[in-house]
Amino acid sequence: MKKFVLTGLITSIMQLALAQQQPHYTQYIMNPFIINPAVAGIENYWDLRLSHRHQWAGLNGAPVTTYLTVHGPLRKSDYATASPTGFDTEGENPRGKAYWADYTTPPPHPGVGFTILNDRAGPLNRFSFSGAYAHHINLSPRTSISAGIAVGMQQVTLDASKVAFLDPADPVLGGATGTLNKWRPEISAGLWLYGADYFMGLSAQNIIPQQIGYDNGKLTGDSLYRGKLVPHIFFTTGYRLWLNDDLSVLPSVMIKFITAMPMSVDVNARFMYRDRFWAGASYRLHDGVAGMFGVNINSMFNIGYSYDYTASSLNVVSKGSHEIMLGFLLGNKYKDTCPRNVW
Repeated sequence: MKKFVLTGLITSIMQLALAQQQPHYTQYIMNPFIINPAVAGIENYWDLRLSHRHQWAGLNGAPVTTYLTVHGPLRKSDYATASPTGFDTEGENPRGKAYWADYTTPPPHPGVGFTILNDRAGPLNRFSFSGAYAHHINLSPRTSISAGIAVGMQQVTLDASKVAFLDPADPVLGGATGTLNKWRPEISAGLWLYGADYFMGLSAQNIIPQQIGYDNGKLTGDSLYRGKLVPHIFFTTGYRLWLNDDLSVLPSVMIKFITAMPMSVDVNARFMYRDRFWAGASYRLHDGVAGMFGVNINSMFNIGYSYDYTASSLNVVSKGSHEIMLGFLLGNKYKDTCPRNVW
């Protein structure tokens, strides 16, 4: 009986750790491709992003997430004129209200992308890579919709040497002391609706649930005693409002659904000044708040940083969460300092 009680305790802890298997991103609004493959190829250049997030700094074994994404169109479109931001003129904002009043969506086109991600939390580590394909079509001169799918592989690793066992013969891990690996497929899909002043996205990651137990068949019966990868569903939407010709604000919401977990809600607001400087704040229901800022340095490079303050009991040991993102706009011949379709 003691053995099975211990087994249940350990597996419960493992399932809790694996419950949210996809990382959290504070700056997802700056790179929606990381949660929705339908964004692939939305701009007229290749968008490369590097991000590093240290969650709950100060807590031993706290999550650390690093990723690289790159996506772009398979067929570039020729715009009628170059981007006004490419001239960097003084005076009236070249990307103010007048510019967006004449906005038209890009012509139908396909896009592709690639993601490499590593997410470590305590003895668990998830490494994944995937390729994405999306197709964008016009619903009207000012509205487009895209659909995308991403397919790849993920490796879930457990370092048993970092786990202390009361019973060396525990049937879940079989008394293992080394590193245990499991490779599983990863499939994601999404839709993205966008126009001059709004966006709306729906996506799902880990569409196909996968068993991820390390017991090598030693446990039978109910799946309660086995870990598994479960679907994550994201709904995002935002609408841009103009405060004056130089300053706009983008309120947005992300709702996340995960099997057997409470619904997660993020409410955000991001202020943009002349497509150059931005700052924002985020509130995560029952979890904490975050502040963030960034600079579009030129038509090739931008940078963003965010800091999360944890409002839960974790703030006793946590020094907050830090996330930094570097962006590179490759092949940006129209010299856009700010994206035209994902702002």
